[in-house]
Amino acid sequence: MHIKSLKIFCDVVKHRSFSKAADANGVSQSNASQVVLHLEEHLGVQLLDRSRRPFVLTPEGERYYEGCLDLLQKYDVLEQDIRTLHEAEEARVNVASIYSVGLAHMSQYLRDFSAQNPSCNIRLEYLHPDRVREVVENEQADFGITSYPEESRLLTAVAWRDEPMVIVAPPTHPLAARGRAPLEAVRGQSFVAFQQGLRIREEIDQEFALRGIEVVPEFEFDNIETIKRAVEVGSSVSILPLPTVAREVALGTLVAVALGGQQLCRPLGFVYRRNRELSGATRRFLEYLKSHADDDLALATSASSSTHTKTVVA
Repeated sequence: MHIKSLKIFCDVVKHRSFSKAADANGVSQSNASQVVLHLEEHLGVQLLDRSRRPFVLTPEGERYYEGCLDLLQKYDVLEQDIRTLHEAEEARVNVASIYSVGLAHMSQYLRDFSAQNPSCNIRLEYLHPDRVREVVENEQADFGITSYPEESRLLTAVAWRDEPMVIVAPPTHPLAARGRAPLEAVRGQSFVAFQQGLRIREEIDQEFALRGIEVVPEFEFDNIETIKRAVEVGSSVSILPLPTVAREVALGTLVAVALGGQQLCRPLGFVYRRNRELSGATRRFLEYLKSHADDDLALATSASSSTHTKTVVA
């Protein structure tokens, strides 16, 4: 209210009129008059010489007017700085993601979304699955992209897409010529597995157990990229989400063999804090990703079908 009083006083001086100052500030003329009187009482000096028509500023009034203009200008600048800072924070989106969501496709998503929303600043960080949940819980990220998303006391989980799992083999492997094979086809094969303790390893092992498939891993790794490299350079096979091998399948360094029978999928989803209001930019980016949920799968499926067509023809 004190700032408003200073503005009313300055408008009274600027317009040389209590009525015009009152209109400019949405108050009555008597209220504007009372504001100036209260300022004079507070300072113990007369700011306006009302004996003259129109009134004039006293020397004290002149100094006070100049000082008030300076204060109001600085206050306006401060308010604008705060609004700009808030808008920048609202437009900044920090995302934590597991490595295997598809680096190439996520980069394209970022470029396309930024082109459509130039005021938004998206920062994407790739982390281990456990770290994704941790940074979201600690509010270091606005939301996380993770596999097998689960809700907790702190986090809300939202499904994004289900990625079909496929048998992955080098092009020279006997399984590579098959467009589809049952999960049992990996029995007795040299196998590259996920490291124990990872949720995806638990899900695959459970499926093996349900079907009575015994597999002794030759190698175990904690990330998909290393598993792919191990399969490429050897004679082993693995089971991976189809979109994660789209690039290698397109290049011909790996072959993806669809699983026959019961579908085995890796779910992906988003997690974010329950008690945290998502900014407008964050909500827009989430909706954008949801609307492109099937893009990676469609491209990967197309690449896989093309590869098998070439294999059959050869």
